[in-house]
Amino acid sequence: MHLHPLLRHACTAAAIVTFAALTAAPAGASAAPDVVTVDFAQRTGPVHGGATGMLYGLADPGVPGDALLAGARPRTVAQKAPDGDQHPNGDALVVADSFFAAGGEEVVIYMQDVYSQWPYENRGIDDYLAKVDAMVRKVVRERPRDKDKFVWVPFNEPDLIWYQNWNTLKQKFFSDWKAVFERIRSIDPTARIVGPNEAGYNPGRLRDFLTWAKGATCAGDPEGNCLPDIMAWHELQRDRLADYRAHHAHYRQLERELGFGPLPVNIDEYGNRRDMSVPGQMIQWISLFEDTKVDADVAYWTYAGNLDDHAVRTRQANGGWWLLKWYADLTGETVRATPPRLNAADTVQAVAAVDASARRGTILVGGGSEPVRLDVSGLGRDLFGTQVDVVVSRTTWTGYEGDALKPPVIAARRAAVPSGSLQVDLPGGDVMAAYRVTIVPSSGAAPSPDAPWTASAEAESATLTAARAFDQDTTADPQKYATSGKRDVGAMNQTGSAVTFPVTVPRDGRYRLGVYQGANKAPGRHALFVDGAFRQIVQYSANLGWTYRGRTDVEIQLTAGTHQLSLRTSADGTTRLPGSDITLDRFDLTEITGEERAAYPADEARLSGGARITREGQGPAVALGGDARARFFVAAGQDGYYDLVLSYRARGAGDLRVRLDGREISGLRATRPGEAASRARVYLPAGVSTVDVGGPAGLELRGVATARAAGADTAVHRVEAERAALAGTANVTTVPASSGSNASEGAYVGYLGNGAGNTLTLERPAGFGPGAYVLLVHYANADTNTGHPYNTDVINRFLDITETGGTTTRGVFRHNYAWDNFWPQATPLTLTTERGAIVLGNADAYGPNVDRVELARLVLDVDNQAR
Repeated sequence: MHLHPLLRHACTAAAIVTFAALTAAPAGASAAPDVVTVDFAQRTGPVHGGATGMLYGLADPGVPGDALLAGARPRTVAQKAPDGDQHPNGDALVVADSFFAAGGEEVVIYMQDVYSQWPYENRGIDDYLAKVDAMVRKVVRERPRDKDKFVWVPFNEPDLIWYQNWNTLKQKFFSDWKAVFERIRSIDPTARIVGPNEAGYNPGRLRDFLTWAKGATCAGDPEGNCLPDIMAWHELQRDRLADYRAHHAHYRQLERELGFGPLPVNIDEYGNRRDMSVPGQMIQWISLFEDTKVDADVAYWTYAGNLDDHAVRTRQANGGWWLLKWYADLTGETVRATPPRLNAADTVQAVAAVDASARRGTILVGGGSEPVRLDVSGLGRDLFGTQVDVVVSRTTWTGYEGDALKPPVIAARRAAVPSGSLQVDLPGGDVMAAYRVTIVPSSGAAPSPDAPWTASAEAESATLTAARAFDQDTTADPQKYATSGKRDVGAMNQTGSAVTFPVTVPRDGRYRLGVYQGANKAPGRHALFVDGAFRQIVQYSANLGWTYRGRTDVEIQLTAGTHQLSLRTSADGTTRLPGSDITLDRFDLTEITGEERAAYPADEARLSGGARITREGQGPAVALGGDARARFFVAAGQDGYYDLVLSYRARGAGDLRVRLDGREISGLRATRPGEAASRARVYLPAGVSTVDVGGPAGLELRGVATARAAGADTAVHRVEAERAALAGTANVTTVPASSGSNASEGAYVGYLGNGAGNTLTLERPAGFGPGAYVLLVHYANADTNTGHPYNTDVINRFLDITETGGTTTRGVFRHNYAWDNFWPQATPLTLTTERGAIVLGNADAYGPNVDRVELARLVLDVDNQAR
């Protein structure tokens, strides 16, 4: 296979990773690998799982989608005070139910976010105490059964806001802390209080505060002092990757000196813009906080409700989300993982864990540019036997708004480990990537890779015509948004602007070109040329700005050999395409080997209710029965029908209890003893969904798989919004030729809602009777508040979806950057009448603009003889 020098990471699955226990390092390796030692015999404590909390990660119920939230499973989230004015959404009480349902444990309430200005307006302590009184009483009144899951932050970054000058304001801070502390405890005697929550680790101020708080008397405290229940500070700068461990050690020493604690710690803001969404950056932070067993919340730099830049649209995942999900999957105990440089920013770091009950070891590693060698030991024979299966998966940066499907398995091998040690070599070259390495006792068939051929090219390394490269150095300025290669291409503002690059592909076939781009709050278009000939229009979605990357995928047919691909601002060389002034960052080219499909084996399930992993016979399986459940997070690349296949070994006949995003899929059952499979053809919205599986006693679930069934999409009922029945102010807007909008058939409906009579009505065709459905609305919503200096205060809009003669379901529609930029958003519906029309409206506020509406049955058919 010949690879053009411009392309990097081009590979077949087996070529880029070797297992040094069995084979030599890759030929031609240009640098000695970074060696990470992992000793599974050195346990360092139970997996804490607290490193991926989030500040304003949640906005409204359904934003982000429930499956994305459950997959990332933050232990803590920090949200605004009830009824606070700092941001238009993210209210702690509003998002609490979805957070707790997803497995969350504590909502950290930023009390000063009751104020509207940033920095907070200072109206005096009496004004603030009145607000404290109101918010604490509201939580106690509305959440009597779980109020202890809410913890209170009286002051946010007091070293920067209200109390900057410690020499003159120290006593004022002590007095105000005592007043707020006592007011909270007077209303809720068991309330837990978090602080001092400064913007950085300030050892002098902290010593002063803790010395005072230990000796002071605060009414309502069981110990009689004024100490917080949870210690908190922020670690926000790049150099904190090197400094944090020393900060944590210093704090623990302070506790010992002053004679209290140890207190739980929450680093409730951490990281820079350049870290969010980037697996190779996030693994560095995660390793710090998991090593010290603290909670930590990713900083809020962009807007509320996208898991701090890890959620694409409402329910899709980017590459960074998969790392969060892998981390949330860790169970058992952490083990000693030692990188070559422990406290050095932007270097390879790792987290490792062993689950003795599952007989599984897991290593998460990334962050360096050089190849990595994992020097693994401590694989005890009692857990791992003398032969193991090793599987390596890779997730890398896909942009902030770039969808990532299930990370591919780039290498898999069965290896003998008679001495309990193993070496695993990982590729270098992608500083933005992270890897998951799983090690389990061998059973069943040997594992195999599933990664397709892929290659990448940097836009700035291409041939530029009437365009130029810009530096985006995220090391020098970590508050820049992440950019592949730290440079991009812009000034695509002339008719002749073009970016042209060569690709060499191994064989004839279909390929997916992923274009990393920044469309600045407006949709746009480029023309794709192949070997100098126009091939197709590339339609870009709007996003937050020039450097807040999305990724747009297009399919092209290529013959084996070298081709010139070119993205141009004009298709005819005369007329500029609308919205074509778009930045370009990177191009990924990936071979398409058939219909989209993915497998989720037993070891990727989250277990509950007594479910357990078995490893006999034909390989790993989840033993089900009674309340035992296995949960899988499955990813779909397109809206449409997929075959969901469950593979299992049954002891006898019995029903499978399957739920898709919480909705029951009936009719699946084991019909006989032995190895079998059942299939349901289901509608999956693009993005991540949960599949929960239970079964009769003795059933062993091998795993689940998804396969696109595009031919079944003819069963979907589609209606252009402008052809539906409109009422009241709802009207049709024709998209002007100057717009880069993706509105289908050039028109959409606006001014829905803000009055009960302003509606759109979808008639149901024959055959769409009672049952479970998915309603897909192609919408646009660019509503915002203004005034915050760096957060984009986006506003989510809602539609009430009413079945005439039936019930009403509220659909939520996340901000999507432009009023003529349409995204699909799925809402689950259960219809109860034979033909009742579906009415979209909102009596109280405006809904989004609507381009198209689609109605699909959740389940088309089931088959219990799938093999």
